[in-house]
Amino acid sequence: MPHESTPLQAVHAALVARIEDANYRYYVLDDPQLTDGEYDALMRELQELEAAWPALVTPDSPTQRVGAAPSAAFAPVTHGVPMLSLANAMSADELRDFVGRVRRGLRLDEDDPPVVLLGEYKIDGLGVSLLYEHGRLVRGATRGDGVTGEDVTANLRTIGSIPLRLRSAVPLPARIEVRGEVFLSKREFLRLNEAREAAGEPLFANPRNAAAGSLRQQDSRITAARRLQFIAYTHGIVEGLAISSQSEYLGWLAAAGFATGRSERFDSADEAITFRDQAVEQRHELPYDIDGVVIKVDSYQQQRQLGELSRSPRWAIAFKLPAQEATTTIREIEASVGRTGAVTPTAVFDTVILAGTRVSRASLHNQDEIDRKGVYVGAPVVVLKAGDIIPEVVRVTDPPPPGVELYRLPTACPACGSELVRPEGAAVTRCPNRTGCPAQLQARLEHWCSRGAMDIDGVGSALLAQLIASEMVTSAADLYRLDAAQLAGLERMGERSAANAITSIDASRTRPLDRLLVALGIRHVGAGAARSLAQTFGSLDALAAADVETLNQAPDIGGTTAEAIAAWFAELGNQELLAQLTELGVAPEIAERGPADPRFADKTFVFTGALSRWSRDAAGDEVRRRGGRTSSSISKQTDYVVAGEKAGSKLDRAVKLGLTILDEDGFEAMLAPAD
Repeated sequence: MPHESTPLQAVHAALVARIEDANYRYYVLDDPQLTDGEYDALMRELQELEAAWPALVTPDSPTQRVGAAPSAAFAPVTHGVPMLSLANAMSADELRDFVGRVRRGLRLDEDDPPVVLLGEYKIDGLGVSLLYEHGRLVRGATRGDGVTGEDVTANLRTIGSIPLRLRSAVPLPARIEVRGEVFLSKREFLRLNEAREAAGEPLFANPRNAAAGSLRQQDSRITAARRLQFIAYTHGIVEGLAISSQSEYLGWLAAAGFATGRSERFDSADEAITFRDQAVEQRHELPYDIDGVVIKVDSYQQQRQLGELSRSPRWAIAFKLPAQEATTTIREIEASVGRTGAVTPTAVFDTVILAGTRVSRASLHNQDEIDRKGVYVGAPVVVLKAGDIIPEVVRVTDPPPPGVELYRLPTACPACGSELVRPEGAAVTRCPNRTGCPAQLQARLEHWCSRGAMDIDGVGSALLAQLIASEMVTSAADLYRLDAAQLAGLERMGERSAANAITSIDASRTRPLDRLLVALGIRHVGAGAARSLAQTFGSLDALAAADVETLNQAPDIGGTTAEAIAAWFAELGNQELLAQLTELGVAPEIAERGPADPRFADKTFVFTGALSRWSRDAAGDEVRRRGGRTSSSISKQTDYVVAGEKAGSKLDRAVKLGLTILDEDGFEAMLAPAD
């Protein structure tokens, strides 16, 4: 290196340290100290420095989390210490039996002190092992069969909650295998499946399968886009670190920079049962799936004394949670056509209670899924909520009786009669009649009018169906040609309702650019991508003129999204729609963000319940315009909770956390100019 290498290395080390600390606070402590803009600026500075001085790049640099080019295969890894599975306890009695076996194995009498136990939530993810040498991550592997796993180091490096270098504030062992669970949050699972459905791709069955598939991607850039998380809970090989108990080890993990899950110490089977019962009550509020709790003997000395069986330790057991499943009967299967032409079969079944809600419908996704599960009308089925969120038909319990066939999707579109198509190798069956299918038009217009898009009140599905049937509306542009007299002549539309609908349509002409981009229904462009595009390009014309390379440089816009955007604007039909919208006065520019209001700057707001004078989107826009942030989930980092009618569990959690709670009047008082 040239003469300047020493000071350059110091600058590089300082940047890396700041970014690592930001990652630790964000992923582990759930206490972000930097805004997204500040974090991005640091990353850009580091990237530019490493681009100018490639010799500065190290394997543990934060820039190496983005993912690498595809690899040919995963090399086998033999675990230095086998990754054992756990025996299960399905009932309180079986848990008491386990505690009894532990005491007998330790040769304890009734008069001897109780055995200190430690309970941990059992995350439903994928077990992995991380090898650190002198504090640096050198290898990561899947559990595999417990003896041999696969080297997935490149993919594990993309996970923000996995430190590439252990924090120096703790004793750093010469070698240590940190073991834990890679998982996908419920929220991310829902986002991922929504994106896959929009792209016409098969849906993941549950968060665990999604995490497993994401971790075994040969292209680690795909893994990086999946937003996996990691929680550490045990270890394999340890060299140069003295630890006497599991609770002590969890403390070391936290200090070393790892996220750890919920844990609690106790000294009786009854307390362990209570811990499990609490997990049952809390499972729906957790951001990730759990399928039980793990009860361990806390003392490592006692663990060694108890030893292991061939496949499982004698000192730990998985106390499983009751299954969140229900049995019901499919009464009907409906085939519906979405805004992209995708035909989706939906099972309609006798209502059941799952995860605290009434469920009577579940998507069957496509014909392949129907065939695989053997679904037919009248089938007795087991249903659950995947990730405690999405209703899913898990399996059919009885084969069809004689004379009953498995359900087949129709060959003609149920809305327009067009012959349905299913390209070779595709999972999704589609109606090709994009411009003439009323169901596609209805779905596109419902999306256009939705809150997250143009937010047009008073124009719902029933009114849209009449407008389409009467051929008054054939595209989104036609909405802006309507007048109150036309609407007043429709069924169940009085003069006042018609006037209100027209007022709302007119107001939507000036919605912010990001709302228009969402409304256009461009593949892969959700609310977050739309905001990024609006901030980057500033106008619809500038965005339409951008090529794929330029689009790809916008924050949060990947290659696939960039290609989808460019393809959308290149389509003649879409160009015609935009021209019509512009003629009709629908050409919003990005709203200029005013100076940050100190009452809102870098503050996080959560809206819950029904507000009488605001939509959540409109209220959120006001917060963001003043420099604040919005979130859909409550945490200790939430600054304000704005609660409307029927606020429910989020309000309860806010009270428990001691957060500042505002009603609608209080929120509007904050919006008023400061004295």
